[in-house]
Amino acid sequence: MALVLGIDSSTQSTKALLVDTDDGRVVDARTAPHPPGTEVDPRAWLGAVDDATQDLLERADAVSVAGQQHGMVALDADGEPVRDALLWNDTRSAGAAHDLIAEMGGPQECADAVGSVLVASFTVTKLRWLRDHEPDRAARVASVLLPHDYVSLHLAAPGTAAFTDRGDASGTGYFATAQGDWRPDLLERALGRPADLPRVVAPGTAAAQTPGGALVAGGTGDNMGAALGMALRPGDVLISVGTSGVASAVSTVPVADGTGVVTGFADASGGYLPMVTTMNAAGILDLQAQWLGVDHDGLAELALASTPGAGGVTLLPYYGGERTPNRPDAVGTWTGLTPRTTRADLARAAYEALLCSLADAVDRLVAATGEQPRRLLMVGGATKSPALRALAPAILGASVTLPPSGEYVALGAARQAAWALAQTPAPPEWPAAETAVLEADPTPHVREVYADLRERTAPWTPATEGTS
Repeated sequence: MALVLGIDSSTQSTKALLVDTDDGRVVDARTAPHPPGTEVDPRAWLGAVDDATQDLLERADAVSVAGQQHGMVALDADGEPVRDALLWNDTRSAGAAHDLIAEMGGPQECADAVGSVLVASFTVTKLRWLRDHEPDRAARVASVLLPHDYVSLHLAAPGTAAFTDRGDASGTGYFATAQGDWRPDLLERALGRPADLPRVVAPGTAAAQTPGGALVAGGTGDNMGAALGMALRPGDVLISVGTSGVASAVSTVPVADGTGVVTGFADASGGYLPMVTTMNAAGILDLQAQWLGVDHDGLAELALASTPGAGGVTLLPYYGGERTPNRPDAVGTWTGLTPRTTRADLARAAYEALLCSLADAVDRLVAATGEQPRRLLMVGGATKSPALRALAPAILGASVTLPPSGEYVALGAARQAAWALAQTPAPPEWPAAETAVLEADPTPHVREVYADLRERTAPWTPATEGTS
């Protein structure tokens, strides 16, 4: 029996799964925490991966790391960090993103060059911030790695040159996603000087060996790892309902969306992984439960006691601004309230708004790729709600597949390691986990009313406090 080790090096922790290559069964698992914050000494990740893989790595025939995307690990000539790594959720480089987009000729030109319109999460914007705010440190930068690159190199035998994969590289802002090549000129423009970049390992191939002789695959980003772990195929659309909402799809074609709504990443298997994100998702339900004085079970019970369309009540749930559509200054908007409105209607409107917002994200994804969904999958803690399960297929207008909960990023890394070990043209096919398929009669009028409110509020501007 061959065993492979899949590692998820996330913002919060390192998770390691030891997996049987024959059937994808997890035979052992470990975890270790990461320090909090949006800037972290990357050497802390190395200590965490050593803790999490203790007694596991020596049992593995191959290993792979899927890590948090976008983070900047800037190293000096001795391979030591010049500063703490800036993570994807560090937004200090928002101004740098605007500057770089302008220097590239505008949003569409930026998307054409690297697949996405830059935002503060992208590595290249953090390099520009470093140049402008910490020039002494910027002058010491000899190479730039992503978090998963840094951890992978730590696991490899001494003397190994740094390596990465096209999936994670596509989130840097200096990688031509459609062509599959680095754009060192864009890195140099941002940093003010050239720096070495890791070699890009082809999908399904080994990049190195550990000191003990296990193969090390190229690794990838966490979103790409999750797609591998769930064995997503072209035509599959994955909807994740967390703090933010995310719709992503495995696609055969690259995307270059100049509006910035669709992020044009590559995946870990030779295709593409375009993605759309909403700022407001599960928090919509948290707020509604708080306002109605119920827990989430009570909120679901109320919502299911109402009817499609929530008694005429419609919510535009852009409480903290919104990214899809791009309305950073928007607020939540309610309409249709009357003396007949019930608490059940208010609960139902929150669920319908969340799902309509996610449906908008799916529509933008489909428009960008030109590929109609073959299957809709939904994951995230909010999918435990019976109301969300009941309403999702009705509002999305299609059956919805619910995979079981699992560590899909680490499992995807294990599948990538097994692929490198097998040296086959495609990743191994492991038995699919049991899924629940949700069905319901479509309620298109709910989306029509929601879309009307969305369009009517588009020209609104924020109210100014203190005006008369």
